[in-house]
Amino acid sequence: MNKITKKSFYSLLALYLISSFMFLSLTAYWFYSSQVAMEKNANFYKMNHIADIVSAKVIEAHMQHKQFKLDRFRQEAIALFDLDKHLLYGRTAQNVDFSKDFYMKDDIVTLITQRTAGHLHVKYVVVQSDECVKNIQIIKNKIAYAVIITAFLIIIIAVFLSYIFLKPIKDKMQEIEDFVKDTTHELNTPITAIMMSTSRLKTKKSYDEKTVKNISISTKQLYDIYASLSFLSFDNNSEESIELLFDEIVKEDIAYFSELLEKKNIQLLTQLEPCSINIAPTKAKMLINNLLSNAIKYSNPNTKIKITTTTTSLIIKDEGIGIKQDKLHEIFKRFVRANSYAGGFGVGLNIVQSIVKEYDFHIDIQSKENSGTIITIIFS
Repeated sequence: MNKITKKSFYSLLALYLISSFMFLSLTAYWFYSSQVAMEKNANFYKMNHIADIVSAKVIEAHMQHKQFKLDRFRQEAIALFDLDKHLLYGRTAQNVDFSKDFYMKDDIVTLITQRTAGHLHVKYVVVQSDECVKNIQIIKNKIAYAVIITAFLIIIIAVFLSYIFLKPIKDKMQEIEDFVKDTTHELNTPITAIMMSTSRLKTKKSYDEKTVKNISISTKQLYDIYASLSFLSFDNNSEESIELLFDEIVKEDIAYFSELLEKKNIQLLTQLEPCSINIAPTKAKMLINNLLSNAIKYSNPNTKIKITTTTTSLIIKDEGIGIKQDKLHEIFKRFVRANSYAGGFGVGLNIVQSIVKEYDFHIDIQSKENSGTIITIIFS
């Protein structure tokens, strides 16, 4: 990742984690509050139920003249007091505040009722328990464990999602970086050639046809780079389509590349029948320019290129390095090159495909590695 991608990754990750943890915290707090309220209510009703059981047994023992025996409860301390608040039966977990009916002190919950109606001189039934606090602590621990595990999963998911969401941006940034590097390289070659040729002319102080030809070739290479970048960067839909003799455009392009063909000693064969199509002039020029430029660029010296036009098609056949079969489905993607044989940006065939799609043409490529390529465009 470069700096921009890393910054975007960490920003998205931080935003996702902060929002997720806020939601998780609110959810955990709401769940904890509801569970605590439920636990307190359950504990209150349980202590009241115990108080009712004890009171009923006190009344039953008095009414039936039985000996009263206070049952023992596993988690609750039960105590029976008379009117003067003297302990008659049972035990307490802590001192009792008889001014309150229900309260909690030092983690001990105390319930005081007066349901015995004075039977056996019992005025107050006191129930004390720390079960509620223990259960609340258990709830707190469970929620804490759940929050930690959930937070860990959120972090993993956040990293995974951030990577997935930013992968297209990362790939695009990589394409841009590669494009800038390729642009620098592509511009460097003709600019260096122009500078060297110009310097040679200044040194000789005389006309040199070869040097001037190198300047011409390098200038055309610069113009082709400019034309491709302009086509990709600006809106070209405003140019109206007109009826054009495409075979004449092909002839102009052949003349345009004549110096480069001569330099690589490539023999160009033509079979040009009249071909009239409806297309914007700039796009017609870009179409043949990119196809012929690629054919020259990826052809070895001392080979042949054949261009054929019919009333409904354009065919360019070269004896170049060809394209691997597993690369054929990728060559129309922008910034993708089938090989590194002759540099380039990887935009030429992308431009061709965009023009073909716009005018509902059909393009077919047949290629064999180290044997050459045949590109056919059928005009609808």
